[in-house]
Amino acid sequence: MNPSPSSGAMRSAASLGLLSCHACGLLCRAPGHAVELRCPRCHADVHLRKPGSLSRTWALLIAAYILYIPANLYPILYTSSVLESQSNTIMSGVVLFWNTGSWFIAALIFIASIVVPLTKLFALTLLLISVHRRSSKRPHQRTRLYRMVEFIGRWSMLDVYVVALSVALVQIEALASMQAGIGAAAFGAVVVLTMLAAKSFDPRLIWDNATNAEENND
Repeated sequence: MNPSPSSGAMRSAASLGLLSCHACGLLCRAPGHAVELRCPRCHADVHLRKPGSLSRTWALLIAAYILYIPANLYPILYTSSVLESQSNTIMSGVVLFWNTGSWFIAALIFIASIVVPLTKLFALTLLLISVHRRSSKRPHQRTRLYRMVEFIGRWSMLDVYVVALSVALVQIEALASMQAGIGAAAFGAVVVLTMLAAKSFDPRLIWDNATNAEENND
């Protein structure tokens, strides 16, 4: 965003004919007659705004919401031994660790497997709705929210890592076995879908509405 010399209002890079490459970050100037543009440095396709950003993000987000239900209802881990066999969902695993005194592990899994995914889903939903409603309020805060969603995305796989590590360790024992359940697959899909949704969302759309509102006020 750049201030306009005449009015002091903030102007977007798009209004100045500038755009950045998504692959290498090079700032390019877009010719007015060009339909398809390529980065002069890495030759990747560049766009003033990501094509189909909103519709693609909505599709990924809705799929993540749908898969979040079986991710929490179905077992993520099946355990069997000579004496007994049992299955655990995410919440039952949290309760099990809590009751056995492993409070730190229980809190860590609860935050990574329940709080973080829901926060990402709700945050992306809020951003999408604000863009659809052409909201010009608090663009800085919404941009920070988007950056937070991108940053915490990698930590959402903690529960899947715990399941994979537990299965690998227990399979060494002759009298016990573990298998990952359908809940783990659904949870992994939720994490991947939310990461793709955050990647497909174009945060510059937030500033388009803010810029248009400033120009209309001027």
